[in-house]
Amino acid sequence: MSSSPAPAPPFPAPEPGSAPVHPASRSPWRSLRHRSMRWWSLANFVSNAGTWMQLTVQNLLVLQITGSAAATGLSMSVQAAPALVISVLGGAAVDRWPRRLTAAVSQALLGAIACTTAVLVALDRLDMTSLLVLAAVTGVVATVDGPACALLGNDLVPVEDVPSAIGVGALVHQGGRLVGAALAGVTVGFLGTSAAYVANGLSFLFVASVIPFLRPASGAVREAAGSPAKRRDHPPGMTVREGLAFFVRRPRLLALAGVTGVSAVFGRNYGLTLAVLVTGPLAGGAGAFGTVSTVLAAGGILGAVLGARLRRPSVRLVGALAATGALLQVVAGMSPSLAVLLVLVLPMAVVESVSDTAGTAVLQTDPPAHLRGRVLGVWGSVGTVWSLGGPPALGLLTELAGARGALVTGGLVVAGSIGAGYLLRERRTVTPVVLRGGGDDMPEKAALGTAA
Repeated sequence: MSSSPAPAPPFPAPEPGSAPVHPASRSPWRSLRHRSMRWWSLANFVSNAGTWMQLTVQNLLVLQITGSAAATGLSMSVQAAPALVISVLGGAAVDRWPRRLTAAVSQALLGAIACTTAVLVALDRLDMTSLLVLAAVTGVVATVDGPACALLGNDLVPVEDVPSAIGVGALVHQGGRLVGAALAGVTVGFLGTSAAYVANGLSFLFVASVIPFLRPASGAVREAAGSPAKRRDHPPGMTVREGLAFFVRRPRLLALAGVTGVSAVFGRNYGLTLAVLVTGPLAGGAGAFGTVSTVLAAGGILGAVLGARLRRPSVRLVGALAATGALLQVVAGMSPSLAVLLVLVLPMAVVESVSDTAGTAVLQTDPPAHLRGRVLGVWGSVGTVWSLGGPPALGLLTELAGARGALVTGGLVVAGSIGAGYLLRERRTVTPVVLRGGGDDMPEKAALGTAA
């Protein structure tokens, strides 16, 4: 693979409204100093609110249509399945096509799907077959839309502000979730179920209408995808293979995948483990778990703000945070009371959120610009495996070891795996070499190998 830099393609001039960011700035809000990033954040807030309006009523709609909880799970699996199978192809499309155009078209398509669903619901023509088809099409479009929108936001700010952009995005996601869930009940109560789908469709179209006016800030990474020179350098038959090859040959990304994977399977699924702990050994009820969930959400927001202060996050930082969160999970598993658990839940959520922000920043900035879509595509496939396989595996562990045992065992597995990986890396990358010769007065010297 050539290491020469890709030629810079034509791209809109930096936005005149951008304010220069001081190199040493660690403000979590520094990405919002750029006008296009402010518009992009607003658009994503609207989109997230619409999405959560739809998600709030979607499972209930499926239950109304089918009367089957299994059918509800099937619809969710059908929508997730494309990410498992063709995320790499979606990422390749993002690398080959102009990013803003790709994001705008994918958002418009998602809006059209939501509006089509709204019409079918309003006419009482939505059956299980059409619902599964719409879910599958949504999943296919999402394999392109996810990496396109993620990388488009990063294109708008200087590289040192990418963690801030990701942290702000996490806050926008949480804010949109709260507003969307609150509006869903009001909207459905006054206007009907189809109105939630209409609102979501319009929110996608709003994002699509904003994208053409976005401009990169001074110092932003210029988009490499879609230029004629880039298409000549990377023929269609090589795109997917290049992304896969880069991922598997990049120790940092493999280490990040390992840390994220073991954390996803043996920790973090607190909606399961903490629910069993609170309602079981701690003898709490739904209200007590609601309090725990609220504290988790507050910690996630605080962690997103702290993560946005990062400038150059590393895989080492991600691993350290994940291991810290795992040890907190171990202690939480031994909590004697709900009050003690609440004290521990907040730092658990903060550490998890900062770790997620740091890991996402590494993932989206480590690959060369022309490979980032494909790397995100590979990550999407791998992440889908974790999201589908993690909860059942953790549920089985909870059945066998109980809530406390699952939290303690899972935390020890996560922390132990990260520690073992770190020690193995140190042994493989630090190799002393003794140089001798030239006389008795020549001192012995050690050359230390370094990681790639």
